[in-house]
Amino acid sequence: MKREAPAAARNRDPILAALREWLPAHGLVLEVAAGTGEHALHFAAAFPGLDWQPTDPDPEARASIDAWAEEEGTPNLRPALHLDVRAADWPVAEAAAVLAINLVHISPPDASTGLLAGAARLLPPGAPLILYGPWRVNGELLVYSNRAFDQKLKERDPTYGLRELTAFAAQASAAGFDLAERRDMPANNLMLRFVRRGA
Repeated sequence: MKREAPAAARNRDPILAALREWLPAHGLVLEVAAGTGEHALHFAAAFPGLDWQPTDPDPEARASIDAWAEEEGTPNLRPALHLDVRAADWPVAEAAAVLAINLVHISPPDASTGLLAGAARLLPPGAPLILYGPWRVNGELLVYSNRAFDQKLKERDPTYGLRELTAFAAQASAAGFDLAERRDMPANNLMLRFVRRGA
């Protein structure tokens, strides 16, 4: 059954604008925690030269992704796969880019560790790991909406919440990624482009 997320309809075009600059022309894009599948559908249609591989650990999310693909999909949108980012083995062996939208703050810290480790295994030097969502930035005031959202997440699960960007970037660096670009997005979100370092 298809699911819908109102935020996906609002943010998909601003995200797409950044992806047009950041994604390679060819190869496989692994979308982690693809949720309803609305982003995967929209982006796969916009990048016919890329193979779009959505994943999610939730079987109901994967069913929604595949329902969207069946009804409106394009040939380059692959069937959804199960992926728990904390697993040592991921269901694909390599990718040209990894994308995670609204994952880091709605997951425990070991999911971030797993995301970085898995992306490091899959991506060649120079390939992007792209993240979207709200962050804490050291030295910058946390706006009220993000502060309230952070509190709501922590009430849901104490391990959830907005991560501090400098600390995450240090963790990413240890995993082999450099923060190449930070872009301000609507609704107080950020898009981050990390690049896999060479050997």
